[in-house]
Order: sequence, then C-alpha cells, then structure tokens
Amino acid sequence: MTDMPHSLTPQDCLVAVMIAQSMSDENIRTAELVTIENIVNHLPIFADYDPDRIKVVSSTVFDLFSEEDGLDALFGLIRDNLPGYLFETAYALACDVAAADGHTYEAELRLLEEIRYELTIDRLHAAAIERGARARYAVVHEAENP
Repeated sequence: MTDMPHSLTPQDCLVAVMIAQSMSDENIRTAELVTIENIVNHLPIFADYDPDRIKVVSSTVFDLFSEEDGLDALFGLIRDNLPGYLFETAYALACDVAAADGHTYEAELRLLEEIRYELTIDRLHAAAIERGARARYAVVHEAENP
C-alpha cells in the first residue's frame, strides 16, 4: 500500500471520500475529476490544503480498493481522522461527485448508501443533501426545453 503519514488530515479524508465515490462504478469520469478539483480549489475547508496531496490520497484509495476489505479499511481511516462535525460535509461532497456527470449509476448509489451508514448520516439530512446535489448538477433535457 502507498505510504501515508501516520494520520490523514481531515481534508485528506474528504478527498478520499470524493475519490472513492468517483471510483465506485469503476469508471472515473472527467466531470467527476473536474468537480473534485473545483471543490479543492474553491471551498474554504481546503484553503490551506496542498493540492499535490490529491495524488497521494488517490493512490491510497486505489490501493485500498484493490484489497478484499479495502472499503472497510478506508472507512476506518476516515472515521479515525475526520472530525464528526465534517461527516455531513463528506457526504455532501460525495453526492456532488456522484451528480457531477448528470447521471448517478447503481454502484454510485450503493457507495452513497454505505457512506450514509458508515458515517451515521441521518436519513432526512441525507435526503436534503442529495436533493441539493441534484439541483446543483441538473441538466436541461432537449425534450423538456422547447
């Protein structure tokens, strides 16, 4: 596995959740990567974050996903290093990545469900977060736009 410092920063954890969400359907889309980059470049939580860390965190997530219990290990790292007050933030960022390409695939939905469970996100709060992501990444369909 890729060498990581003894602990991840909270920002590393948020990046790891976004990378995992992008990888969930085994097809990392450009829209998802651009969304992750935009989030890291613009959200205040990442103001002091070194964007070069994204590569290190991505390698760690890739390595974990290649292991049998890698997802469990990833959630363990996240729970150990992400303060509880950022759990909903992590879920919101995962929803943004899932919605970034205008379509949410079954594997992406399953990982979102797992994130909700692992980070004990209240179902009503999760629904509101999901609705916000859908609204932010909505696309106009030709048949609906005369």
